[in-house]
Amino acid sequence: MDTIKEIIYDHIHYRKQILQLAKSDLIKTYTGAAFGWAWGIIKPTVTIFVFWFAFTIGLRHGDPQNGYPFFLWLIAGFIPWFFMRDSITSGAGSIRKYKYLVQRIKYPVDTIPTFVVLSQLFTNLALTLIMMVIYMVFGFMPTIYYLQIPLFYLMALFFFTCWALFSAMLSSMSKDFFNLVKSAVPPLFWLSGILYSPERIENHHTIRAILMFNPVTIIVNGFRNSFVYHKWFWETPLLLRNYCIVTVIMIVLAVWAYRKLKKEIPDVL
Repeated sequence: MDTIKEIIYDHIHYRKQILQLAKSDLIKTYTGAAFGWAWGIIKPTVTIFVFWFAFTIGLRHGDPQNGYPFFLWLIAGFIPWFFMRDSITSGAGSIRKYKYLVQRIKYPVDTIPTFVVLSQLFTNLALTLIMMVIYMVFGFMPTIYYLQIPLFYLMALFFFTCWALFSAMLSSMSKDFFNLVKSAVPPLFWLSGILYSPERIENHHTIRAILMFNPVTIIVNGFRNSFVYHKWFWETPLLLRNYCIVTVIMIVLAVWAYRKLKKEIPDVL
């Protein structure tokens, strides 16, 4: 409990610095590029365009979902995935990236992963607005279910901030762990229901049940329920239960890693 109190105190006490550093991290990531931070939006937008071409003009594959074209169903999962993917990798390498904050300024280690993940959120919010425009271009106006999108963003932000603290502490001690995280991202993409719905896996009930504990799957389903299926978050209690379980586990792991390694990090870096 003392470690949890310390982490909460640091986040409250350094809240202004966290926001400032999140903005600086976003700018620093694209320093030297002509378009600056706009590349954070341009690259995912190009990916979305490629999928639009493939599934609307090229392959023409994918059944409509609840009256929505397959392409719209697809990007409702892709947009939050961009945030979660970048949070997984950037969060894991955050302390190594900002080791000078630990070595020279003695900045609290536990807040470094937070502002790095937060910087990824800024870009993704802009992508979500672009997605809403795309939906309107296709003739689908915003609905009342859009009101719960901030909830799913908060859920993703909280879980992946905890993940970032856990993974950043371990990555600081071992580059092998960081390399393992990066190599695990592509398999995670294919196992998270970005291109398909895990609920449609009928003959493998155990596999489907395991996949539904995947936090990426939970957040993606939340976005698709908001944009496509028009379901409120309380209409999917199983997903909420699974999210609470995996989040509690992630909190325990993050607190454990921070308590065990915080004194060793400055020497290792």
